[in-house]
Order: sequence, then structure tokens, then C-alpha cells
Amino acid sequence: MKRYHPVDAKGITTKFGRKFVHKDLNFHAEEGKITGIVGGSGSGKSVLMNTMLGLIEPQCGEVFFNGLSRKKLKRNNIRELNNSIGVLFQGGALFSSLTILDNILVPLREHTNLSEQLLRGIAAMKIQMVGLSSEALDLYPSELSGGMRKRAGLARALALDPKLLFLDEPTAGLDPIAAHAFDELILSLKTSMDLTVIMVTHDLDSLLNTCDKVAVLINKQIAIMDSLHKVAQYDNPWVKEYFNGPRSRFN
Repeated sequence: MKRYHPVDAKGITTKFGRKFVHKDLNFHAEEGKITGIVGGSGSGKSVLMNTMLGLIEPQCGEVFFNGLSRKKLKRNNIRELNNSIGVLFQGGALFSSLTILDNILVPLREHTNLSEQLLRGIAAMKIQMVGLSSEALDLYPSELSGGMRKRAGLARALALDPKLLFLDEPTAGLDPIAAHAFDELILSLKTSMDLTVIMVTHDLDSLLNTCDKVAVLINKQIAIMDSLHKVAQYDNPWVKEYFNGPRSRFN
């Protein structure tokens, strides 16, 4: 029986106006693995993520989830698919006017028919899973540190027990200690929740600490996707500068 990738982007071409962002791009994530996506500023990393999420419609190509094309799914199936995907956008993307509890309850209230008492119990469990105390539930995003906001955003992303998790620059703006702790959290959750993770990042330490594979976006395509050490040896000027430059972890 053929096994399909959790997500598989095939022949993706995206452009804004006359500017091409991707041309015939191919990318996939392996089940139960963490795949990092890197590339220079403006290379289209976040555009690729948003294309896979269905937030941007490509001019050409299709995105498949476990072998099924998103564009060919019926409305109910799209709803089921979206419920199986968690997303942590940069900064956590929490609703500033809602408490952390109500932020986590947003997807639960929208997509389940559970009692309010049970929903609150789930929210409390999720906030503990990401390493925050239950006291954080009554706070507003502005009352949390940057690292705590990221964790709260992650709790919301995990509210519906997704199998596929997208992370957009998860350690951006965090100090080295907080960033390392967040990396460890992602590794722990990947194992405990059997997650497949796709992570857009500039953080070399996060790539080294967490990723099973790294995909490099160059010239509108994925130039290489392999283990970090093999990618670091790829013969390309940007790759050499990024992985073997002044901040290299391979020297």
C-alpha cells in the first residue's frame, strides 16, 4: 500500500503582480519529522507556508495532504483538514482583547460541541503542556513576556490535537535561553503528540537542535532538502555564507 506524505506541494508557482515568488517548486514533509525551511529574506518562505495552509492560491501546482489535493476536497473535508493542522504565526498572533483562556477557547468553541466546563478543562491542559501555569489563563497577551506569548500561541495551535504543526519563526525575538527552552518544548511535543512539524526559521541553533531535515529555498525553488550537515555542504554561495559564515555552528 502506497504511503503518502502528510503534506506534499507539487509544481507550485506563485506570483504577485508580475513578480514570481516560486516557480515549479516541490516540497514535502515526512511523517513524524521536523522539517525546517530556510532561505534569504524575501525568498518566499512564509509565502510557501501560507500556500500550503490554503491562505494563498498558487497560479500553478497543487498541495496534497496524505495524497489528497486540497483544491479537490469538499467543504466538509476541508474543515476536517483544517482541524488537523495547527499553526503558530510569528509573535503568537493572539487576540489582544481576549485573555489567554479565551484565545485557546476560540478554535475549541468554533469546531467542537463540548460543554463549557470540558472546554475550559482542555484549555487548562493545553496551557500546562506548553509549560505555563494555569494562572496565565486569566492574563491578557500584553501581560506576558515574548516567550510566554509564543507558548500561549502554541497552546492555541494545539487546541484541536493536530497531527501537522506549522511554525513561523518560532524563536524570533527570544533570548538564547528562552529559544533553547522553546526548541526543547517542540521536540517534547513532537514525541508526545506524534506531530509532523514544518518550521520556517532563520535560527541556526533551532535548525541544529530540532530539525530532522532542512529545505533551502533559493531562486524560487527548493534547491536541496536533506539533513542539516549535508545541506551545509551544498555548493551554493548563499548556503555557504549562511551555514559556514561568521555565526556558523560547523566551524
